[in-house]
Amino acid sequence: MRPESIVTEYLSSLEAGDTTRILRLFATDAIIHSPLYGERSAADFYPALFADTEQSRLTLRSVMTGKRDGRDILSFWFDFDWVLASGEPAPFTVVDVAELDDAGLIERLHIVYDTAPIRGAFDALR
Repeated sequence: MRPESIVTEYLSSLEAGDTTRILRLFATDAIIHSPLYGERSAADFYPALFADTEQSRLTLRSVMTGKRDGRDILSFWFDFDWVLASGEPAPFTVVDVAELDDAGLIERLHIVYDTAPIRGAFDALR
């Protein structure tokens, strides 16, 4: 899958809250590094995120590609207009950095954003 296709499918699946669909983009043992949820398996992270979400709208800003230790790296910068399950808006801008395996699946995903503006609403929900 081309980098732009991975990003398009990822954002579409994330916006739809579709766990099955989004996990198709990940290796079986994929790990997510999230500033709000900590380090979790992808299989645990997305159900937790979707349970905490009433709605999300995503707007892609840019896609960047590179290499690290011979492995493909895919980064995408986007606006995440997140509405928590409580109805509280918690929008933020984020960069996701995906380390791809040899099959082109996401092996590790590093989610990078400032949680300070949304931390209170998130903590109240949890």
